Amino acid sequence: MNISKINFNNLEILHVQKRALKNSYISVKKSGVITLKTSNVSDDYIQNLLAKKEFWIRKQLNNIEKNPPLKINFQDEILLFGEIFSIDIDEAKELREQLERIDISNIDNVSKCYDKFYKAYAKDYLVTRLEHYSQIMNLNFSDIKFRKMRSRWGSCSSKGVITLNSELIKIDKKLIDFIVVHELAHLVHMNHSKKFHLLVECYIPDAKALNQELKNLYHL
Repeated sequence: MNISKINFNNLEILHVQKRALKNSYISVKKSGVITLKTSNVSDDYIQNLLAKKEFWIRKQLNNIEKNPPLKINFQDEILLFGEIFSIDIDEAKELREQLERIDISNIDNVSKCYDKFYKAYAKDYLVTRLEHYSQIMNLNFSDIKFRKMRSRWGSCSSKGVITLNSELIKIDKKLIDFIVVHELAHLVHMNHSKKFHLLVECYIPDAKALNQELKNLYHL
């Protein structure tokens, strides 16, 4: 693997070369870091690819600038349902108790307490929403799992196992419901076909707008 930097039209791009890669990939992280992953390709290929994707890259960077991630002050605040609250609220009682039992000078310990709190809170809330919509949609899932994921809000396996990102608890409730319905709809359609989207829109009429809103979110 070879890692280098490319400057393309005033864009600094991290280029990762891996021989085993069959395709090329471009990503823009929430931090604004642009990464290009390719096999051992020519400079002309890279320049042509970046030229084709320049508009998309700048659009992602613009979204990040317009929608910066919400940041909280550890030990003072929590982020729930898209809003920042004081850690003194009743919902954060368990988190406060956990922080009292650890060495808060170690930021990793504090971060782990927050992750544990969000995961536990997410389980309580998301299970309720999943069961609510599964009854309305008359669909049964086999199991539900929770994970902290960087690039996905949720997934549904062919065996009916729905996995939800515990970080969902940080975004607006209407977006959470959209994702829950989205994953339940995969129990019927394991793709993103027209029928799939129509099923989602039966229960979330403004699904298209919410999907766009999710794309502009950079909370994770």
